[in-house]
Amino acid sequence: MPRAGDDSRVTRFYASEIKFIVDPDRAERIRAWARSRLDADPHGAGAARDEYAIRSLYFDTEHLDVYHRRGSYARGKYRARRYGHDDGLFLERKLRTRSLLSKRRTRVALDALQALDANPLMDGPGRWFHKRLIVRELRPSCQIEYRRMARQSPTPHGTMRLTIDEGLQARRMDELLLSDAPGTPVAAGRLILEIKFRIELPSLFKRLIEEFALSPQPISKYRLAMDTLRRRPGGPGLEAEDALLTAG
Repeated sequence: MPRAGDDSRVTRFYASEIKFIVDPDRAERIRAWARSRLDADPHGAGAARDEYAIRSLYFDTEHLDVYHRRGSYARGKYRARRYGHDDGLFLERKLRTRSLLSKRRTRVALDALQALDANPLMDGPGRWFHKRLIVRELRPSCQIEYRRMARQSPTPHGTMRLTIDEGLQARRMDELLLSDAPGTPVAAGRLILEIKFRIELPSLFKRLIEEFALSPQPISKYRLAMDTLRRRPGGPGLEAEDALLTAG
Protein backbone atom coordinates (compact mmCIF):
# COMPACT_ATOMS: atom_id res chain seq x y z
CA MET A 1 0.00 0.00 0.00
CA PRO A 2 1.37 3.48 -0.87
CA ARG A 3 2.55 5.69 1.99
CA ALA A 4 0.96 8.99 3.05
CA GLY A 5 2.14 11.71 0.68
CA ASP A 6 2.63 9.39 -2.29
CA ASP A 7 1.27 11.05 -5.41
CA SER A 8 0.50 9.31 -8.69
CA ARG A 9 -0.63 10.70 -12.05
CA VAL A 10 -1.76 8.43 -14.84
CA THR A 11 -2.82 9.53 -18.31
CA ARG A 12 -4.13 6.89 -20.70
CA PHE A 13 -5.01 7.62 -24.30
CA TYR A 14 -7.76 5.53 -25.88
CA ALA A 15 -8.67 4.03 -22.51
CA SER A 16 -12.09 2.37 -22.35
CA GLU A 17 -14.33 1.49 -19.43
CA ILE A 18 -17.44 -0.56 -20.23
CA LYS A 19 -20.07 -1.34 -17.58
CA PHE A 20 -22.84 -3.90 -17.34
CA ILE A 21 -25.66 -4.57 -14.87
CA VAL A 22 -25.88 -8.25 -13.87
CA ASP A 23 -28.04 -10.27 -11.51
CA PRO A 24 -26.45 -12.22 -8.63
CA ASP A 25 -26.54 -15.60 -10.39
CA ARG A 26 -24.83 -14.36 -13.53
CA ALA A 27 -22.37 -12.34 -11.43
CA GLU A 28 -21.36 -15.48 -9.54
CA ARG A 29 -20.73 -17.34 -12.79
CA ILE A 30 -18.70 -14.42 -14.17
CA ARG A 31 -16.74 -14.30 -10.91
CA ALA A 32 -15.72 -17.95 -11.33
CA TRP A 33 -14.96 -17.37 -15.02
CA ALA A 34 -12.70 -14.40 -14.23
CA ARG A 35 -10.87 -16.16 -11.41
CA SER A 36 -9.89 -18.98 -13.75
CA ARG A 37 -8.52 -16.64 -16.42
CA LEU A 38 -7.23 -13.43 -14.78
CA ASP A 39 -4.79 -12.62 -11.98
CA ALA A 40 -5.93 -11.36 -8.57
CA ASP A 41 -5.66 -7.68 -7.74
CA PRO A 42 -2.33 -7.19 -5.94
CA HIS A 43 -4.06 -5.41 -3.04
CA GLY A 44 -6.96 -7.88 -2.70
CA ALA A 45 -7.92 -9.94 0.33
CA GLY A 46 -10.30 -12.81 1.02
CA ALA A 47 -9.97 -16.46 0.06
CA ALA A 48 -9.17 -15.60 -3.58
CA ARG A 49 -7.06 -12.54 -2.68
CA ASP A 50 -9.14 -10.34 -4.98
CA GLU A 51 -11.72 -8.60 -2.77
CA TYR A 52 -11.83 -5.36 -0.83
CA ALA A 53 -14.29 -2.74 0.39
CA ILE A 54 -14.46 0.80 -0.99
CA ARG A 55 -15.91 3.89 0.67
CA SER A 56 -15.84 7.18 -1.25
CA LEU A 57 -16.89 10.74 -0.42
CA TYR A 58 -17.90 12.59 -3.61
CA PHE A 59 -17.81 16.34 -4.12
CA ASP A 60 -20.18 18.55 -6.11
CA THR A 61 -21.26 22.18 -6.31
CA GLU A 62 -24.22 23.73 -4.49
CA HIS A 63 -26.22 23.36 -7.71
CA LEU A 64 -25.02 19.81 -8.40
CA ASP A 65 -23.20 20.71 -11.59
CA VAL A 66 -21.26 17.42 -11.57
CA TYR A 67 -24.47 15.42 -11.19
CA HIS A 68 -26.16 17.39 -13.99
CA ARG A 69 -22.99 17.26 -16.16
CA ARG A 70 -22.94 20.97 -16.78
CA GLY A 71 -20.03 22.39 -18.79
CA SER A 72 -16.57 21.36 -17.66
CA TYR A 73 -18.06 19.61 -14.60
CA ALA A 74 -19.23 16.83 -16.92
CA ARG A 75 -15.68 15.64 -17.54
CA GLY A 76 -14.26 15.23 -14.04
CA LYS A 77 -15.04 13.85 -10.59
CA TYR A 78 -13.37 14.62 -7.26
CA ARG A 79 -13.56 12.15 -4.40
CA ALA A 80 -11.88 10.98 -1.20
CA ARG A 81 -11.59 7.20 -1.18
CA ARG A 82 -10.72 4.68 1.52
CA TYR A 83 -10.02 1.01 0.93
CA GLY A 84 -11.17 -1.36 3.66
CA HIS A 85 -9.72 -0.44 7.07
CA ASP A 86 -6.64 1.28 5.67
CA ASP A 87 -5.22 3.93 8.02
CA GLY A 88 -5.08 6.44 5.15
CA LEU A 89 -7.23 7.56 2.23
CA PHE A 90 -6.76 8.81 -1.32
CA LEU A 91 -7.71 12.23 -2.65
CA GLU A 92 -8.57 11.66 -6.29
CA ARG A 93 -9.42 13.54 -9.44
CA LYS A 94 -10.66 11.54 -12.42
CA LEU A 95 -10.90 13.37 -15.73
CA ARG A 96 -12.29 11.81 -18.88
CA THR A 97 -12.64 13.01 -22.47
CA ARG A 98 -13.54 11.06 -25.58
CA SER A 99 -9.98 9.79 -26.14
CA LEU A 100 -8.23 10.34 -22.79
CA LEU A 101 -8.48 9.21 -19.19
CA SER A 102 -6.46 11.12 -16.61
CA LYS A 103 -6.31 10.23 -12.94
CA ARG A 104 -4.40 11.89 -10.13
CA ARG A 105 -4.42 10.54 -6.59
CA THR A 106 -2.55 11.36 -3.39
CA ARG A 107 -2.55 9.29 -0.24
CA VAL A 108 -3.04 11.23 2.99
CA ALA A 109 -3.79 10.45 6.62
CA LEU A 110 -7.44 10.01 7.61
CA ASP A 111 -7.49 13.22 9.65
CA ALA A 112 -6.33 15.22 6.60
CA LEU A 113 -9.92 15.17 5.34
CA GLN A 114 -11.01 17.77 7.90
CA ALA A 115 -8.27 20.15 6.71
CA LEU A 116 -10.16 20.55 3.42
CA ASP A 117 -12.75 22.60 5.29
CA ALA A 118 -10.38 25.52 5.86
CA ASN A 119 -9.13 28.40 3.77
CA PRO A 120 -6.20 29.16 3.32
CA LEU A 121 -5.04 26.01 1.62
CA MET A 122 -3.96 23.03 3.65
CA ASP A 123 -0.28 22.24 3.89
CA GLY A 124 1.17 19.00 2.64
CA PRO A 125 0.54 16.59 -0.24
CA GLY A 126 -3.22 17.17 -0.54
CA ARG A 127 -2.81 20.88 -1.29
CA TRP A 128 -3.50 20.48 -5.02
CA PHE A 129 -6.82 18.74 -4.26
CA HIS A 130 -7.86 21.39 -1.74
CA LYS A 131 -7.06 24.12 -4.26
CA ARG A 132 -9.27 22.50 -6.90
CA LEU A 133 -12.17 22.18 -4.45
CA ILE A 134 -11.98 25.91 -3.71
CA VAL A 135 -11.57 27.01 -7.34
CA ARG A 136 -14.45 24.83 -8.53
CA GLU A 137 -16.61 25.49 -5.43
CA LEU A 138 -16.95 21.81 -4.61
CA ARG A 139 -18.20 20.44 -1.31
CA PRO A 140 -19.27 17.02 0.03
CA SER A 141 -22.41 15.68 -1.64
CA CYS A 142 -22.70 11.96 -0.94
CA GLN A 143 -20.87 8.87 0.26
CA ILE A 144 -20.90 5.65 -1.75
CA GLU A 145 -19.67 2.31 -0.48
CA TYR A 146 -19.57 -1.21 -1.91
CA ARG A 147 -17.61 -4.46 -2.03
CA ARG A 148 -15.41 -5.15 -5.05
CA MET A 149 -13.85 -8.17 -6.68
CA ALA A 150 -10.97 -7.22 -9.00
CA ARG A 151 -8.99 -9.34 -11.48
CA GLN A 152 -6.47 -8.22 -14.08
CA SER A 153 -3.92 -9.37 -16.63
CA PRO A 154 -1.27 -7.76 -18.86
CA THR A 155 -1.86 -7.10 -22.57
CA PRO A 156 0.35 -5.57 -25.30
CA HIS A 157 -1.44 -2.25 -24.67
CA GLY A 158 -1.34 -2.27 -20.87
CA THR A 159 -3.34 -3.94 -18.11
CA MET A 160 -6.84 -5.18 -18.76
CA ARG A 161 -9.02 -5.23 -15.67
CA LEU A 162 -12.36 -6.68 -14.59
CA THR A 163 -14.28 -5.65 -11.47
CA ILE A 164 -17.61 -6.68 -9.94
CA ASP A 165 -19.15 -4.29 -7.41
CA GLU A 166 -21.95 -5.36 -5.09
CA GLY A 167 -23.83 -4.15 -2.04
CA LEU A 168 -23.90 -0.50 -3.14
CA GLN A 169 -25.08 1.92 -0.47
CA ALA A 170 -25.31 5.71 -0.53
CA ARG A 171 -25.91 8.44 2.02
CA ARG A 172 -26.17 12.20 1.80
CA MET A 173 -23.11 13.95 3.20
CA ASP A 174 -22.41 17.59 3.96
CA GLU A 175 -19.45 16.97 6.25
CA LEU A 176 -15.83 16.11 5.52
CA LEU A 177 -15.84 12.58 6.89
CA LEU A 178 -16.39 8.98 5.88
CA SER A 179 -19.25 7.57 7.89
CA ASP A 180 -19.58 4.01 9.25
CA ALA A 181 -23.36 4.31 9.46
CA PRO A 182 -25.39 2.19 7.00
CA GLY A 183 -26.60 3.95 3.90
CA THR A 184 -29.52 3.56 1.50
CA PRO A 185 -29.29 0.50 -0.78
CA VAL A 186 -28.69 1.39 -4.43
CA ALA A 187 -29.83 -0.94 -7.22
CA ALA A 188 -30.61 -3.70 -4.73
CA GLY A 189 -30.18 -7.19 -6.14
CA ARG A 190 -27.98 -5.98 -8.97
CA LEU A 191 -24.23 -5.87 -9.39
CA ILE A 192 -22.05 -3.71 -11.60
CA LEU A 193 -19.54 -5.44 -13.82
CA GLU A 194 -16.85 -3.26 -15.41
CA ILE A 195 -14.08 -4.06 -17.86
CA LYS A 196 -11.17 -1.71 -18.53
CA PHE A 197 -8.65 -1.81 -21.36
CA ARG A 198 -6.72 0.34 -23.84
CA ILE A 199 -6.78 0.66 -27.64
CA GLU A 200 -8.89 -2.41 -28.50
CA LEU A 201 -11.22 -4.82 -26.76
CA PRO A 202 -9.15 -7.86 -25.70
CA SER A 203 -10.26 -11.19 -27.19
CA LEU A 204 -10.80 -12.55 -23.67
CA PHE A 205 -13.34 -9.82 -22.96
CA LYS A 206 -15.02 -10.46 -26.32
CA ARG A 207 -15.57 -14.06 -25.22
CA LEU A 208 -16.89 -12.85 -21.86
CA ILE A 209 -19.48 -10.60 -23.50
CA GLU A 210 -20.60 -13.33 -25.91
CA GLU A 211 -20.67 -16.17 -23.38
CA PHE A 212 -22.75 -14.25 -20.84
CA ALA A 213 -24.83 -12.24 -23.34
CA LEU A 214 -23.81 -8.93 -21.77
CA SER A 215 -25.24 -5.58 -22.89
CA PRO A 216 -23.21 -2.42 -22.09
CA GLN A 217 -24.90 0.35 -20.11
CA PRO A 218 -23.52 3.88 -19.49
CA ILE A 219 -23.71 3.72 -15.69
CA SER A 220 -22.35 6.33 -13.30
CA LYS A 221 -22.29 5.14 -9.69
CA TYR A 222 -22.36 8.74 -8.51
CA ARG A 223 -25.43 9.66 -10.56
CA LEU A 224 -27.14 6.40 -9.68
CA ALA A 225 -26.52 7.04 -5.97
CA MET A 226 -27.75 10.63 -6.19
CA ASP A 227 -30.85 9.54 -8.12
CA THR A 228 -31.62 7.07 -5.34
CA LEU A 229 -31.12 9.66 -2.60
CA ARG A 230 -33.18 12.31 -4.41
CA ARG A 231 -36.24 10.10 -4.85
CA ARG A 232 -39.17 10.85 -2.54
CA PRO A 233 -40.71 8.19 -0.28
CA GLY A 234 -43.41 6.42 -2.27
CA GLY A 235 -41.87 7.71 -5.48
CA PRO A 236 -40.73 5.77 -8.56
CA GLY A 237 -40.80 2.01 -8.35
CA LEU A 238 -38.84 -0.74 -10.06
CA GLU A 239 -39.66 0.41 -13.59
CA ALA A 240 -38.27 3.88 -12.88
CA GLU A 241 -35.22 2.35 -11.19
CA ASP A 242 -34.51 0.35 -14.36
CA ALA A 243 -34.56 3.63 -16.26
CA LEU A 244 -32.07 5.12 -13.81
CA LEU A 245 -29.71 2.19 -14.34
CA THR A 246 -29.56 2.89 -18.06
CA ALA A 247 -29.42 6.69 -17.82
CA GLY A 248 -25.65 6.92 -17.25
